[in-house]
Amino acid sequence: GIHITPLKTSEGGSEGQGHILQRFPEKDWEDNPFPQGIELFCQPNGWQLVPERERPSFFVSVLTDINSERHYCACFTFWEGLDNPQKAEASEVDEDEVPGLVQPTQVYAPKSLVLVSRLDHTEVFRNCLGLIYAVHVDSLSVPLETVIGNLLTCFIPVAGGSQRTITLGAGDRQVIQTPINDSLPVSGSSVAHLFRQLGIVNVLYLFCAALTEHKILFLSSSYQRLTDACRALLAIMFPLKYSFTYVPILPGKLLEVLSTPTPFIIGVNSFFRSETQELLDVIIADLDGGTVTIPECVHISLLPDPLLQQTQTALSMVLDPELEMADHAFPPSSTQPSTLKIQDKEIRAVFLWLFGQLFHGYRWCLHIIRIHPEPVIRFHKAAFLGQRALTEDDFLMKVLDGMAFAGFISERGLPYRPTDLFDDLIANQVERIRQEECSPHKVMNHIKELAEQLFKNENPYPAVAMHKVQRPAESPGHNDPKNLAIFPLLDDVTIQLFIDHAAAKLKTAPPVVKAELKGMVPSGPPLEDIVDRHGHVLANSARRLEVVRNCITYIFDNKMLEAKKLMPAVLRALKGRAARVCLTQELNQHVLQNRAVLDDQQFDYIVRMMNCTLQDCSHMDEHGIAAILLPLVTAFCRKLGAGITQFAYSCVQEHMVWTNMQFWEAMFYSDVQNHIRALYLEADGGEQSTAYIHTLTPSDLSPSTPPVSWTAGLASEQSRLWPTLSKEQQSERVQKEESTVFSQAIHYANRMSYLLLPLDTSKNRLLNRSGIGDVESVSNSYVTNSIAGSMAESYDTESGFEDAESSDVANSVVRFINRFVDKVCNESGVTNEHLKALHAMIPDIVQMHIETLDAVHRESKRLPPIQKPKLLRPILLAGEELVMDGMRVHLISDGREEATGALGGPPLLPAEGAIFLTTYRLIFKGTPNDPLVGEQVVTRSFPIASLTKEKRISVSLSMDQFIQEGLQLRSCTFQLLKIAFDEEVASDLAEVFRKHMHKLRYPQHVQGTFAFTVGQSGKTLVEHKTKDKNQSIKTLSKNLVKSAKRTISRQNVTRKKYSPPTWENRSISEELDQGSLTLSSTIRSSDRQTMSNVVERACCRDYQRLGLGTLSNSLTRSKNEPFRISTVNRMYTVCRSYPGLLIVPQSIPDSTIQRISRCYRQNRFPVVCWRSSRTKAVLLRSAGLHAKGVVGFFKSPNAPSAGPSQADSTSLEQEKYMQAIISSMPSYCEPSGRNTLGGFTSTHMSTSGRTHTYTSGFPLAGNSRLLAPKHLREDDKSNWHRANWKWGSIRGSGRLSAYNPEVGNRLSSKESPQPNGGPSEALFLRQQRAYLYIIGDKAQLKGGKQDSFQQWEVVPIEVCDVRQVKNSFKKLIKACVPSSEPIMTFHRCLEESEWMCLLHRVLQVSVLVVELLDTGSSVMVSLEDGWDVTTQVVSLVQLLSDPYYRTFDGFRLLVEKEWLSFGHRFSHRGAQTLASQSSGFTPVFLQFLDCVHQIHLQFPMEFEFSQYYLKFLAYHYVSNRFRTFLLDSDYERIELGVLYEEKGERKNPQVCKSVWDYIDRLNKKTPMFFNYMFSPEDEEVLRPYSFISNLKVWDFYTEETLSEGPSYDWELVQRGRQERLAEEVPDKPDTTTPKSQRRIVWPCYDSRSRVVPDAITKLLQDLQSLEAELGLPPEKWKDTWDKIKANQRAESKLENRPSFNSSLLMSSNLSHQRRSQGVYLPESGWLTGFLLPLTPRSFEGILYKKGALLKPWKPRWFVLDKTKHQLRYYETRQDKECTGVIELAEVESVIPGTPTMGAPKNIEEKAFFDLKTTKRVYNFCAQDSFNAHLWMDSIQSCLSDA
Repeated sequence: GIHITPLKTSEGGSEGQGHILQRFPEKDWEDNPFPQGIELFCQPNGWQLVPERERPSFFVSVLTDINSERHYCACFTFWEGLDNPQKAEASEVDEDEVPGLVQPTQVYAPKSLVLVSRLDHTEVFRNCLGLIYAVHVDSLSVPLETVIGNLLTCFIPVAGGSQRTITLGAGDRQVIQTPINDSLPVSGSSVAHLFRQLGIVNVLYLFCAALTEHKILFLSSSYQRLTDACRALLAIMFPLKYSFTYVPILPGKLLEVLSTPTPFIIGVNSFFRSETQELLDVIIADLDGGTVTIPECVHISLLPDPLLQQTQTALSMVLDPELEMADHAFPPSSTQPSTLKIQDKEIRAVFLWLFGQLFHGYRWCLHIIRIHPEPVIRFHKAAFLGQRALTEDDFLMKVLDGMAFAGFISERGLPYRPTDLFDDLIANQVERIRQEECSPHKVMNHIKELAEQLFKNENPYPAVAMHKVQRPAESPGHNDPKNLAIFPLLDDVTIQLFIDHAAAKLKTAPPVVKAELKGMVPSGPPLEDIVDRHGHVLANSARRLEVVRNCITYIFDNKMLEAKKLMPAVLRALKGRAARVCLTQELNQHVLQNRAVLDDQQFDYIVRMMNCTLQDCSHMDEHGIAAILLPLVTAFCRKLGAGITQFAYSCVQEHMVWTNMQFWEAMFYSDVQNHIRALYLEADGGEQSTAYIHTLTPSDLSPSTPPVSWTAGLASEQSRLWPTLSKEQQSERVQKEESTVFSQAIHYANRMSYLLLPLDTSKNRLLNRSGIGDVESVSNSYVTNSIAGSMAESYDTESGFEDAESSDVANSVVRFINRFVDKVCNESGVTNEHLKALHAMIPDIVQMHIETLDAVHRESKRLPPIQKPKLLRPILLAGEELVMDGMRVHLISDGREEATGALGGPPLLPAEGAIFLTTYRLIFKGTPNDPLVGEQVVTRSFPIASLTKEKRISVSLSMDQFIQEGLQLRSCTFQLLKIAFDEEVASDLAEVFRKHMHKLRYPQHVQGTFAFTVGQSGKTLVEHKTKDKNQSIKTLSKNLVKSAKRTISRQNVTRKKYSPPTWENRSISEELDQGSLTLSSTIRSSDRQTMSNVVERACCRDYQRLGLGTLSNSLTRSKNEPFRISTVNRMYTVCRSYPGLLIVPQSIPDSTIQRISRCYRQNRFPVVCWRSSRTKAVLLRSAGLHAKGVVGFFKSPNAPSAGPSQADSTSLEQEKYMQAIISSMPSYCEPSGRNTLGGFTSTHMSTSGRTHTYTSGFPLAGNSRLLAPKHLREDDKSNWHRANWKWGSIRGSGRLSAYNPEVGNRLSSKESPQPNGGPSEALFLRQQRAYLYIIGDKAQLKGGKQDSFQQWEVVPIEVCDVRQVKNSFKKLIKACVPSSEPIMTFHRCLEESEWMCLLHRVLQVSVLVVELLDTGSSVMVSLEDGWDVTTQVVSLVQLLSDPYYRTFDGFRLLVEKEWLSFGHRFSHRGAQTLASQSSGFTPVFLQFLDCVHQIHLQFPMEFEFSQYYLKFLAYHYVSNRFRTFLLDSDYERIELGVLYEEKGERKNPQVCKSVWDYIDRLNKKTPMFFNYMFSPEDEEVLRPYSFISNLKVWDFYTEETLSEGPSYDWELVQRGRQERLAEEVPDKPDTTTPKSQRRIVWPCYDSRSRVVPDAITKLLQDLQSLEAELGLPPEKWKDTWDKIKANQRAESKLENRPSFNSSLLMSSNLSHQRRSQGVYLPESGWLTGFLLPLTPRSFEGILYKKGALLKPWKPRWFVLDKTKHQLRYYETRQDKECTGVIELAEVESVIPGTPTMGAPKNIEEKAFFDLKTTKRVYNFCAQDSFNAHLWMDSIQSCLSDA
């Protein structure tokens, strides 16, 4: 292209408009039109006059024309003086009036010389324009016309590395070098400058932003810098070309361009900075300040990771080579960076290297779909990303989708064209890049080489003579306005002559044809190798591929059983890409002539494998797996009937990839490419193609590489030949190619209809939602024979509707295929006639296919269903009946890892089986899907009453592609059933199942629960064996309802209603002497029977045990007993939820009680529930006060009141009540006043040796014990010290710190009395502890003032309310039994549930109360309604304070008394009936049991019952198997007649109504509830740690036994075990192979306690089985145990060992460490000898010793004494006199021996050893080899010690 248009424009005015004065040539060049609007670009800031002359300026603007050609406008501006128009009229140019105040006489106007060229030679332009100006200014002799004429007629080639010298005829000379290769950008040193100005990271941001099509704006106050920066950014983007708006200098007048929606790169003068502020989505680079500002809404995707790092490293090595050496001790003398020009090329080389990394292998992903008339090329993006393993990479995705890359493909994709540096890099240096990428120095060398080539391209002749150009002289008078002439108008004729002359010369000159070297573009190494060597591909071991191959071989050899076993492994292996490729290759081998006919079973397996393969392919299909499968799914088929074939495609339609247009396009193009290749290979005959093949490298022919290189080679060959062909040949080839594409389009229309039309076209499925496929609602169109039979009926549709619906499917499919055809045919140049023909064909193709499918669908429904595993029946309890028989379901794995094999072992879940609904439980029983564990049985069940949440889910089973409806059922016994109904279960049946479940879970009345209905209900089984069309679900549910009604009415008849006796006719006078009013005297004889029951029930035994009042008929009861049993509530009239008999102070009459009760919530007034036998302090419980009662209660009694109002009198009576309690305490009644507890002198305090500092927030926060009262007996004091445990601070929990500080001080006796004579009496009184503490709710006690003389004191605490417990429990369940893969870790979820915090709080308050009671103060717990937290605290306090409650009887009594009698609302809190459903499940009792479990863990020797006992209660209190925990109070139980069931009434001994009876029965049979470590200390008060760090998660929440379900229904487990044993006994004893004794124990499958029992249980079991073998009558385990204990005691007495009173297991060194941090039972051992305490001094036990000559072997008791250094022996263990001594000093050696004559029988050889002394040899024999070794080692160690 030839160029140049200089033009001078001149102008003035404040914000004027420039205009063109002259332009040359006056007509446009043919190839270079004159750019419009150039005036704006000469003065981008606007045309203005200035008062002082400015220096000439120069910059280059770039304009882009409509053909996206760039024009470079070099603009040289100087300033000319004008007389001020106000002063002088004459002016060359019309100007706007300048509104000025005082104008200078002369102003200056700008004038510009502009040179417009297609070439970019900045320096040359600067010199030429400078020369013209110099000629003018210095008035040289050369005419300006000549200079300009010469300039206009310089012809410079665009590229080619030539060198031209030009002169403009003014004594000047310049050399112009053209770049060698036009395609490489020329950058001078602009890139280096850009990095200097902005820094590495900023430029990389801009680079990525430009590639990912963001808007970029440069700001600078220099125009030339803006142009340079823009040029630099484009240069580093090479080989991509920027194709959006590109304006390096934007004039101020055009600023609105910045709000364009398209991407751009624009430069603007900093003068307009403020206007750029409101641009929201523009990245602004400030070149002067060196900053890049990225708006918040813009996200720039950066380079993928290792590349970004490597690029930054390389750039910093170029720009700052000193950085590497900065820390060297001896830095090299100079490490200067290269000169700017070189550095510029080095930076560009880094980016070139980067693109080499990014795009290597791109040519392998090109599809050449047409060669003639010109090549059409498409890029297979998915394959490229897949093979580079970068599918997730945001940056690369955006670049490949961008305009620049599209241009790159259309320009560089051509197989035959000139090549440049980048092509060479991609073709030949990929290998090098890959090997060097990890060593920066090698990378640097490579970059330097590339930089050299780039430099050479720009400066082909480095040693060129310097330019010689005249510059204007800087004479002194230079700026003097007078001697500066105005730039003249030039003579255009002269210049035109120059131009014409030059043009004529050109015509005669021979044409300069620079031969363009075209050639075939090399492709570089194929992609696959590259990725594999990187190791990005999932390692698919050869073993896995082997499995896939074997499985397919088995399927085609019809070895179905083998194939079935391998199937799960294959499905797992298919997660990896290599295995998927392997599968497709293997399947390919079984296709003959495009067809492979299979039988049903084979078809089923092949389809499953295909589905699994496709399931892991993304919709992009980046690994091309779907592409390889596409021909296969139309090849594999099965015969369904005469002439009807079902192909595999009808079963693999559920994948997103088939609805992805890009996938079909890529597939189509690759097929077209293959066909066109075939076309030319055939056409050219053998000769040419073979010649071509020889030129290929062997690697190109390897089967794994795609045939791109072949095609590219062919295409380049054809392109080379094209110009030599005749017209006919050319048009023939074009027509052949076109018809090839056309036939492929027809083929693809067919293929697409195969995969998009569902088998059952009446279900419009794939494309009818939101355009194309949407995963959610995929219906069950996957019909292989497994479903066919059973689905048939439910799918039948009326034929009338069928057409309408299917046409809807047809339309959407036709639309989709039409869109596809339009796109590909336009791109590949199919003629219009053909396109029309296609559009006409498509609906017919689709319609035909629909008809075929209908036939296939009809036939497929007739197939027999696949054999499924038979359903296993569950074992039921006596009286438990099935409500719904088993429905086939799949049990899906949830978030627990153990069963899925994630922690090792084969996966037990998912499993296939059935769900059964009985009157008591929900049971799943089935077998795992994994054939490796197919023999195991999986059982999961829970009581229906414990169901807490049920939600519908849809599940896709991994094996088969359906989405199935399912249910997720959660139970508060910490179980979760996640089930998916099998396709044979009709959806309405699943609905019936849900309804029944709800009916059973929430019965109308508590009598509907299992505990009441057990064994009475009629047959309510829902049959569903056959899916009979006639029996509708409605009739079925009607029958159910009827039978249910029958059942309930029958229960109503059988139930005995207890009507309380009437009391109206009996008036009990209140005046009766309280003391004489015993129970018997107030009860009519007719009611005595009932009352005796009340007595038994109301735990009066316990009250008698505690000495809190007896029931006797005598009136001579001592009046001075402080408490009495009151019958005021006998009719439950005072308080519904209290028991009938209550303990109250002796002095308070019943009438007062009735009045007092009104002050308390629910009328639950304070009653005594426990008394300490030692300090006689009492524990009371009540509800919180009513709001109105609170203030009255704390009013000072001597406050003046206006008349005795009702409220006042009650508050006085309350005072009396409190006072009565206080005066009942012995410490209060003693004559010396409060002396017993008080009067600590400060000396006592100081001698106690501990400082008593308590945090003011809470009385017990320090770690000291409360002070021991002086009057303690001596032996008690030791107890005090022993019990000095650390204290959990209530403050620690954060929520409880709001204690009243005075209470704290008082409790900790801070104000200690003065040693010198005590303080005054009143003050002294206040220092003592209060007699009565009231633990109250902080929220209620606001506003109460305490007067200084009351003898009680209120401790306000914050309690957790029921809602907190409920929510916490929900979170706890989700943490312990997550429904899906948990996002957070288990411990995190546990922490968030706050369950541990709640336990901590309850324990803490309980321990506080225990402490207060233990120091002699009474405590009243008065929280919420008195039935939740109060019950927890009161029962824990009794458990900690009184050892009796830690036995079986005691614990039962405690629960019956505090929980059942005192009205904890079990039914309401457990949401047991319909009425309480809304209140939700709140496990207050479970929380209590968890607290007991925590205490049990810390004091394992204090409890008679085991941990299992607590779990058993936790399970059954929600199971509703027993009536014990039903209903909310004794009153309700009496009303229903449940409380006293006559003993003789039990008809069915199997059905236990009370959980306690059941536990008693079991306890007689088996020791599972018993704690072998039980050895209590007398009167021990426990003080557990309550810090969260001391609490453990209860394993009840996390364990499960899949082999047998929960173990808490003992009969079921026992029967299950017997059945399994019966199965395991083989018919014939197998003598051939020895049976291994080893068993694998799975943590979630086996019952650990049964498979690996502890030592004692094992011994007891062995004893039982031995007794059975010998035919002896079995002895009860308890008797055996007691005998052993008795023996043990006797022995320890004999040996005078300090021993505990009972426990056999505890060795003496445990005695001073009763609190356990984990005491374990020894795993095994002899009950003699080794369970005995071993002192460090000696080692002892029984050994057989051979006597001297001819004497027999005898057992003797040996003691190895290390201190005396001798081995003594005794006749028996009890003997005191020793029989003989062996001195160890004489022993020479200890060696293993051999048995000799007369040795004990049945003892292994290794149990013998000999002891050689200087005198003789002793022969010994131990019980077994292990003991023998122990003895030998011990003796040996004694010898070596000596």
